[in-house]
Amino acid sequence: MDAITPLRPSIFLCFYLLLLATTLTLRFAESQSFIGVNYGQVADNLPPPDATAKLLKSTTIGKIRLYGADPAIINALANSGISIVVGAANGDIPNLASDPNAAAQWVNANVLPYYPASNITLITVGNEVLTSGDQGLTSQLVPAIRNVQNALNSASLGGKIKVSTVHSMAVLTQSDPPSTGSFNPALQDTLKQLLSFQRDNKSPLTINPYPFFAYQSDPRPETLAFCLFQPNSGRVDSGNGKLYTNMFDAQVDAVHSALSAMGYQDIEIVVAETGWPSRGDNNEVGPSVDNAKAYNGNLINHLRSLVGTPLMPGKSVDTYIFALYDEDLKPGPGSERAFGLYKTDLSVSYDVGLAKSSQQIPPSSPKTPAPTTAAGWCVPKAGASDAQLQANLDYACSSEGVDCGPIQPGGTCFEPNTVASHAAFAMNLYYQTYGKNPWNCDFSQSATLTSQNPSYNACVYPGGSI
Repeated sequence: MDAITPLRPSIFLCFYLLLLATTLTLRFAESQSFIGVNYGQVADNLPPPDATAKLLKSTTIGKIRLYGADPAIINALANSGISIVVGAANGDIPNLASDPNAAAQWVNANVLPYYPASNITLITVGNEVLTSGDQGLTSQLVPAIRNVQNALNSASLGGKIKVSTVHSMAVLTQSDPPSTGSFNPALQDTLKQLLSFQRDNKSPLTINPYPFFAYQSDPRPETLAFCLFQPNSGRVDSGNGKLYTNMFDAQVDAVHSALSAMGYQDIEIVVAETGWPSRGDNNEVGPSVDNAKAYNGNLINHLRSLVGTPLMPGKSVDTYIFALYDEDLKPGPGSERAFGLYKTDLSVSYDVGLAKSSQQIPPSSPKTPAPTTAAGWCVPKAGASDAQLQANLDYACSSEGVDCGPIQPGGTCFEPNTVASHAAFAMNLYYQTYGKNPWNCDFSQSATLTSQNPSYNACVYPGGSI
């Protein structure tokens, strides 16, 4: 394609970049609606609810999921702006299903006293019921959900608080490749009722994808890199040719494909749980601080990039990371007690950049950088893999001051819709925003500087000779 003649940066461009950096810095200092956390309470050493609320408000976490409806934490989060998911337990389902008055009483006791000061947005009725093996409970799930919805409607909250239930990935019998994702045929009848309800009430399907468990079942080094969002050769979906560079996207898209196969592709997907343990028993494969930090940190960067998944590009799936704290009383292997992002003394277990005051560190920065006069644009090196470019794209778009809006659907640089094209724009914008030093155009040695303007058509790359 013909290159546009390089222009000297105008005062307007400089002003634009300054304004952009300021705006994005403010945006990343605020809570982010697509990043949530699970608040498990199977522990005897949890901080007081007020301390937990203060901790959450110091982070960019925008949502919290409770497994019950603990009034202390719900009250502590009043007027915080943090949205809250409350849960009805599996044991509550028979009563909620058989008696509409019981559902009304549940809503009266667990929602009305706190809303709207406490921003309750979703009620989950049951956890992984469809894969519990309890046929009686399965048959009662949709009636219970309907009764809770009717109770909300009666309280004039039907359009404000949604009702759903949480599924494990085991509701799928096929997930690889993602385009072949399909639900268990034995669950089809219940799922049709449930999905019809969810479409009518615009409530999300909530799912628990865990790349950690996928790695445990296939503990090869290449699988670990794929699960941790680290550079890897990627996996091409043989059904549609799309490239996947991480397990999280593959699992979420498998759910999307399963919904599409049943004609419910319009239903929103919410990730109710995902995480990685920082320690485990000696015979467990995968738990470590490094792996937990890599998975959760890279997941957060991926969500912040707003790149989306190959089948759902241009948006981030609302995701609740498991979990806020370690839970020392949970049964099972040691890893079950080690998913916490924070210790119960309120210090971080490992830093994944959630604090509002935290700053991201550019990759591959030299120890003693010397300022330099820079020129031109930062572009990918020839031969850089799509997997590396996807990692660069996620990193650049999640960095403060970098606005990847132009490569989102409808943006001036969205087409061509390829990883290489989107990464080139994002990497250059990162380079221009962070000082135009050589180390700002490194990206693990997959980028280079050029004096040829890569702008095309209406897509303008900031930069140029100084």
